[in-house]
Amino acid sequence: MSRKQWCILPSDRELAEDITEQYDIEPFLAHMLVSRGITDDMELEDFCFDNAQLIDPFELKDMDKAVVRIKQALENGEKIAVYGDYDADGVTATALLYLYFKSLGVKVTTYIPDRNSEGYGLNLKAVKSLCEEGIQLIITVDNGISAHKEAEYIKELGMDLVITDHHKATAVLPEAVAVVNPHRLDCPSTYKEYCGVGVAFKLICALSDRDGEELLREYADIVTLGTIGDVMPLIGENRKIVKAGLELINQGGNVGVAALREVSGMKGKELSSTSVAFSLVPRINAIGRMSHASKALDVLIGEDKDDTFKKAREIDSSNAERQEKEREILNEVQRQINKNPKILNERVLIFSGKNWHGGVIGIVAARLVGKYGKPCFVITDDGETAKGSARSIDGFSLYDAVSSASELLEHWGGHVLAAGFGMKSENTEKFKEAIYAYARSVDMPFAQNIIDCKLRLAAVDADILQLIESLEPFGAGNPQPIFGLYGVNVVNVQTIGGGKHIRVTVRKDLHSVTAVYFGMTPDRLGYKPGDVVDLAVRLEKNEFMSQVKVGVYLKDIRMSGTDDLRYLKSVRLYEKLKRKEVLTRKQWEFLHIERQQIAEVYRYIKKCGGWYADWDLLCYRLGDDGAGACKILTAIDVLCELGIFRKEKDGIAVADTDKKVNLENSAILNYINSMQ
Repeated sequence: MSRKQWCILPSDRELAEDITEQYDIEPFLAHMLVSRGITDDMELEDFCFDNAQLIDPFELKDMDKAVVRIKQALENGEKIAVYGDYDADGVTATALLYLYFKSLGVKVTTYIPDRNSEGYGLNLKAVKSLCEEGIQLIITVDNGISAHKEAEYIKELGMDLVITDHHKATAVLPEAVAVVNPHRLDCPSTYKEYCGVGVAFKLICALSDRDGEELLREYADIVTLGTIGDVMPLIGENRKIVKAGLELINQGGNVGVAALREVSGMKGKELSSTSVAFSLVPRINAIGRMSHASKALDVLIGEDKDDTFKKAREIDSSNAERQEKEREILNEVQRQINKNPKILNERVLIFSGKNWHGGVIGIVAARLVGKYGKPCFVITDDGETAKGSARSIDGFSLYDAVSSASELLEHWGGHVLAAGFGMKSENTEKFKEAIYAYARSVDMPFAQNIIDCKLRLAAVDADILQLIESLEPFGAGNPQPIFGLYGVNVVNVQTIGGGKHIRVTVRKDLHSVTAVYFGMTPDRLGYKPGDVVDLAVRLEKNEFMSQVKVGVYLKDIRMSGTDDLRYLKSVRLYEKLKRKEVLTRKQWEFLHIERQQIAEVYRYIKKCGGWYADWDLLCYRLGDDGAGACKILTAIDVLCELGIFRKEKDGIAVADTDKKVNLENSAILNYINSMQ
């Protein structure tokens, strides 16, 4: 039950009007572009008219050196190895170079390390193995920028190394023939947002005598999978690549991509960037998490249809296994929360368990962030070593947080919103304390629900779908729009899908809209006919019997006029009390609860037969503007402590008892009073 702060993206109306007139586009589209910061003439030209150009690959530093060395290897018949990574970006980058070299009639070896036994990037054992195979040139894709030790070893063994990567680079680079990375501090390229397969694509553009546009028409589907999989900004050249890739995927394209499309149940359906992200990409990632990513590589480079489809079905099975492992860990996390609910009151959430599957802990962390609106760390421990993954919200840097505990770690890496780390098991508790201490030292942000713009109910029709489609492909840097339907009246709430989902109908000014809320029940929703609410929705095209209708999907709901910030600050004060931190006198006075207030909470929840909806709605039902959330939540704790209420997974149940209680026996109230 996590309320987020609703934020409407700012937009300059006058600038939007100027863009509408200058580019002869719909005012709605101009407004959306301005709110997303797309206001530069070149950006607008690229976005509105698909004028983005592929930059000259030789703008990338060291590209000339890489081309000379690789062409030398090709002319001399040297043995080449492409060294990739086990995620979708690394696998597609490996596949791309393999397919390109194969088109030249060149035999090339590929190597993707095992996620669990080898970990990310070059390693000495793999390098030695490649040397023993007679490899003379190693080309890395999606890794290598921090492989200083391995680069030296490669040189000692008499091999050469060409690095292609896109991860953050320091001033000191590994010793290699060429280091091609747009994030090199000295790289002059005008476009920087490539992922690993994007840099690999620029490499084959530089190697080939063919036009880049022609190469894109051949390989765009492979490049698109990695670009979407690595959550790269879909602006500029990436937008051009993904648009071309989606067209190729929907036409059939690569045999392996077609196989993945079929086993994921997407055959015959037109794929968007969003559906690629939720159907094809997870399957490529899953095999690297559950088995070995080389199996995904085999699918992408496969030629025999029957064999490729057989391997694609194996990948699909691994994806199902991955989902089951996620559920197991999430269930264990819930058990930990049930046993110690105070965990959720921390500024950041840290969960750890014995022998959790290391391949899925990052996904679990992301799901927990979505549920609780706080940065989350998930750690698996085998008794000797511990491995962790973390995800965050905007405003809390995981890079800085993990860095503050780096002396406890064997290895770590990441950026502001995602990080991974490893340590000896004996350091796990110290690591947790260090992260908690870091969180206490910074101003913690609130999770946000970003609304692109307000929308009238009358505007929710098939016409708006065409305007939304003109913004595609959606992804990082160009997210799928979320619209706000403000001040609408709830008309009806009904269950669908066997009770697993609900349909909410709202009305305003003679117009009505029905929205689907997946994974929600009426009790957990809590809203009822007559409530005036705000909805956050996304709009999608639904086609049935040749008719196009607008699909409205509910992402969030609140009582209209809610002051999110007031409520969130009050909840934060409640959490501070639960952590037994020192309060100011003003905070103590605000938390002080009268007997009558506790009685009001008791009577209302008993009347409702329990409470399973969000706490902010409970505050509203009790006549509170959100500022008193800390008192209401504390009153619930007192009533649970005294056995009147009982906390359950999704809310509060009324205990089957008529016993009278004395509030003076409440340790919670006594603690609050003692703080005076």
